[in-house]
Amino acid sequence: MRFDPSQMKSLCILRLSAIGDVCHAVAMVQAIQRQYPQLPITWVIGKVEYQLLKHLPGVDFVIFDKSLGWKSYGDLKRKLGGRKFDVLLHMQVAARATIASLMIKAKVRIGFDRARAKEGQWLVTNERVKPLATPHVLEGFMGFAEKIGVTDLTPQWHIPIPESDMAFAEQQLPSNEKALVICAAASKAERNWLPERYAAVADYAVAKGFKVYLCGGPAQLEKDLAVNIIKHSQSELTNLVGQTSLVQLLAMLKRATIALAPDTGPAHMAVTQGTPVIGLYAHSNPGRTGPYLYRDYVASVYERVITEQYPKQTIAWGKRAKGENLMEKISVECVYHLFDKAMAVE
Repeated sequence: MRFDPSQMKSLCILRLSAIGDVCHAVAMVQAIQRQYPQLPITWVIGKVEYQLLKHLPGVDFVIFDKSLGWKSYGDLKRKLGGRKFDVLLHMQVAARATIASLMIKAKVRIGFDRARAKEGQWLVTNERVKPLATPHVLEGFMGFAEKIGVTDLTPQWHIPIPESDMAFAEQQLPSNEKALVICAAASKAERNWLPERYAAVADYAVAKGFKVYLCGGPAQLEKDLAVNIIKHSQSELTNLVGQTSLVQLLAMLKRATIALAPDTGPAHMAVTQGTPVIGLYAHSNPGRTGPYLYRDYVASVYERVITEQYPKQTIAWGKRAKGENLMEKISVECVYHLFDKAMAVE
């Protein structure tokens, strides 16, 4: 490497989105902070993601507002005010991030290895992390910490939750109750499980003495899914979809006994709080994007589906399976089994 990481006086991180990915990135940032407790860290982040992480200690956030279109790049440049960094960790493979990185002045610009540095990232970096053949996203991020000399890469999370948000969660979810929090909706409808199957698991949990909460964002897709789950359930469920901020949702997941979610941000939020997550995977490889500490609790048909779609082919590690009805292949019985497994550990 052409520089001595121990001599760094400033560090900038570029990771704009998404919720699950910034949760992984927090573990990397806090590994860096353990190694270099005095190092000033600036994080260029998306506006929504900032709402989750704004209380993170020791980090100066600069918000990139993609809603401004092309003006977002000039806005980022103005916010940075000509600051120069010793090192930039360019951790997002997207054309938008590649262009945004040009607004950031840094001597050493570290990106992914050549195989992963897509969308022109390799054109705007001068150092690379070491190649990894089959990494989880979190492990891929930890490669950046390793590149700048971090030796303890054990993932740990400390995302502060204000007392007011914890009080909200405590009011909804008393400490003496066992609770299943279902975050049923992913960003695309095809990645959602069937409402009647979510309802069946909710009824199963209630029969085991759990109270069940439906949580999620304000999008109409999420609200409609929650209504359909309630319609199919035989039990009383608490519907908080669209009624929590991201930090309040984090507080709910912190207090939950078990969480259930497809491949979506709240699954990874739960991991940061040490709450076991039952993940539902059909389109993406859970080895790459599953809830990191709880991959043993994943209900996955991805391996079967991807092999059926690409028979006798070498399948790329991040290859997505295609199809609108793949989630139907995940059985209720499989999720019952994983629920019992998680409950036994609890």
